[in-house]
Amino acid sequence: MSTRRSRILIVDDDPDILELLSDRLQLMRFDVTCAKDGQEALTILRHEAPPLTLLDLQLPRLSGMEVLHTVRREAIETTVIVITALGTPQRAVEAMRAGAYDFIPKPLDPAHLEVVINKALERETLREENWRLHDAIAAETRPIVGHSPAIQELLRTARQAAASNATVLLRGESGTGKEILARAIHEWSPRREGPLVIVNCVALSEELLESELFGHEKGAFTGAHQRKRGKVELADGGTLFLDEVGDIRPPLQAKLLRLLQEHEFERVGGSRPIRVDTRFIAATNADLEQAMKQGAFRQDLYYRLNVVSLPLPPLRARTEDIQDLAQHFVAKYCAELKRAPKALSPAALALLQRYAWPGNVRELENAIERAVVLSTAPTIEVHDLPIAPAPTEDEAEAASDSSYRLAVLNFKREFLRSALLQANGNQTRAAEALGVQRTYLSRLLRELGLRDT
Repeated sequence: MSTRRSRILIVDDDPDILELLSDRLQLMRFDVTCAKDGQEALTILRHEAPPLTLLDLQLPRLSGMEVLHTVRREAIETTVIVITALGTPQRAVEAMRAGAYDFIPKPLDPAHLEVVINKALERETLREENWRLHDAIAAETRPIVGHSPAIQELLRTARQAAASNATVLLRGESGTGKEILARAIHEWSPRREGPLVIVNCVALSEELLESELFGHEKGAFTGAHQRKRGKVELADGGTLFLDEVGDIRPPLQAKLLRLLQEHEFERVGGSRPIRVDTRFIAATNADLEQAMKQGAFRQDLYYRLNVVSLPLPPLRARTEDIQDLAQHFVAKYCAELKRAPKALSPAALALLQRYAWPGNVRELENAIERAVVLSTAPTIEVHDLPIAPAPTEDEAEAASDSSYRLAVLNFKREFLRSALLQANGNQTRAAEALGVQRTYLSRLLRELGLRDT
């Protein structure tokens, strides 16, 4: 957890007021920054965005109201408490309408000052707790299910790693539950009261990903109309989860390496280093060792990420967990859809246990959700499941006696039909679930006569 004290910016052109407030707030164990005019205040706010600002309305160069309007227009993340002279209640009301949280009249009453500041900080704390509560609820609704030795060993090691600040690298195929495990590690860690911030490194272009991670200054690029804090800053005191980190391009890898080594970075378009107290968890389904050999992934970054490596087994390697997982998902979606509890027929369960699950746990969950939605009986049967029955050993042997090649082709067709059915005909999604390139899947469909499927 971060041990930083709360920062407060005091903006007033009266040096006596600045000294009085600064001394008082430092006694209250706040870190204090002072500004003597509105222009200086905006410079500090744009670069540092302290959580709380005490703002006098009568200022040289730029008035307090102009500062307040700029804070609102540029979405600068600070809570403003206005300092106003007695006899100007209308100005205080105008400031509240412009976005100020509260106001303190002059001459300043130290007791009243402390009450208002504590109320403002309590509101910010409640916002953060609400965010963390949503994360905790999400983690609880997606537990790690399984009793297989592979899963139990994984969880044991993950709990040990969670107790430290070591960087964790989660490795495994798509759909094996890397994000779920990352959430669990955060919840088991001493940082559980801090935020868990997730960044999907493959969902954005390199330029957008850099801004998403590190934030940007106003004017850093076309469309950057205001300063923005990035996910790294938002994760201060908590955990940053970098999903699909293997897809980050080399230029951005250098900046990520600096973050991991020094725990500091600069916003896009900025020059001031920003330090953070953040724990890092990364995940990938890529072969990072092969990527290093090809020059696509930095070796020094790999070693920084691969401090504690946790490989997640594919579902086909822990078939003893399929029954537990399937029953968990049946119960989950029956509850969500307000349906009476359903059971899996022995034949349906046997089919689930024979299937290869190229999409892993995510594919199993999607199959069960569809079955619960479409099934009208109290029991889920084979025909409710969107997967083709795999050939039994006897069927495979008979096929080899007659026409081994035909049997293989038929199995491939059924396998691909099942993948497309699950993806609702979307070939891109089907390719992702199968772990193959979209162009390769299209070629297979043409070769197998399934182009119109």
